[in-house]
Amino acid sequence: MTSYASPILTSLLDTDAYKLHMQQAVYHRYANSHVVAEFRCRGDELLGEYAQEIRQQIELMSTLALTEDEFRYLDSLPFFSQDYLQWLRSFRYNPQHVEVTDRSGQLHIRIAGPWREVIMWEVPLLAVISEVVHHRRSPDATVEMAVAQLRRNLQQFSKDSADLDMSGFKLMDFGTRRRFSAAVQHAIVSTLKDEFPYLVGTSNYDLAHQLQLNPVGTQAHEWFQAHQQLSPVLANSQRAALQAWLDEYPDQLGIALTDCITMDAFLRDFGSKFASTYQGLRHDSGDPVEWGEKAIAHYQQLGIEPMSKTLVFSDNLDLDKALELYRHFHQRINLVFGIGTRLTCNIPQVKPLNIVIKLVQCNGKPVAKLSDSPGKTICQDKAFVKALRKAFDLPLVKKAS
Repeated sequence: MTSYASPILTSLLDTDAYKLHMQQAVYHRYANSHVVAEFRCRGDELLGEYAQEIRQQIELMSTLALTEDEFRYLDSLPFFSQDYLQWLRSFRYNPQHVEVTDRSGQLHIRIAGPWREVIMWEVPLLAVISEVVHHRRSPDATVEMAVAQLRRNLQQFSKDSADLDMSGFKLMDFGTRRRFSAAVQHAIVSTLKDEFPYLVGTSNYDLAHQLQLNPVGTQAHEWFQAHQQLSPVLANSQRAALQAWLDEYPDQLGIALTDCITMDAFLRDFGSKFASTYQGLRHDSGDPVEWGEKAIAHYQQLGIEPMSKTLVFSDNLDLDKALELYRHFHQRINLVFGIGTRLTCNIPQVKPLNIVIKLVQCNGKPVAKLSDSPGKTICQDKAFVKALRKAFDLPLVKKAS
């Protein structure tokens, strides 16, 4: 048995952009809010045996700090305010917020503390878990194997798209959370930058900084989940989350995530003002074609030209699925494809992990993610799920897990 002698993570910016974007909004608006997040393995893997190595890496994360070069980089971007960046300079991961245990082979992780601090754990911790597990399970897999597989996929993509006008195809790397390793993600994104003309950015701030790419990302499910308790009226919580985001970012970072409480419930709240102001929508569960058709129809019903808006597809994509969706929707609405695991953990004989960390409480009360895929529903409190479904006029049929 081997373990890491050094930290897996070497930069505070080795995380997804939406974490910093949400963190700034939380810092400004909900500095005193406390949350609880929990780890879920959606597959059948028993990961408890890795608990000790994961705890070691969590302790090492406490030494990460924003460097002067990283500070200057963030300061050069249009998204961040000085007060937040000065606070981020002093930010350190607090391992005491994280409980990691092996429960009869199951990996249990619970993160509790101030939201503005807890918010930073999800992405890098998932990346650590993934790398620890793959290091042990697939010690012979290499960066070169990952790049070779990517090049085979790019060659096939070129053949399959030869009959299409590809001028509207845009790809973003969303591969931090479940990557094989940091080295593989760096190599994959570097190769895409050099060899794939459709790459428009990466969700990883460290890679965006190193490779001079656009950092991309807006908000995640936790933004909408937390507002279920931050909003005085549950039925208004989604609109409150949408408005609070606009208050923080009135003319940028305007892609809204639609599936925290299902697409249908989202669209009922996404009226003319929001639809006109937000740049577009992101898909993360449910049938992507059905979702896209609903989005286009919604814009048309509101008298908004769909070609003035953008759909971001990011649910379990690979290049083949992205191309299928592009064939279906291109020239009807602007399209972006965020591909994650199928880029950064795509090595022959390596099985990617299906792992998440999701919010389960805000200020001591339950929150839920219902999504458009029943298997992605997350909540511990069945009564709250029932109340949420009632508030948003949804049928009481799906069971929380």
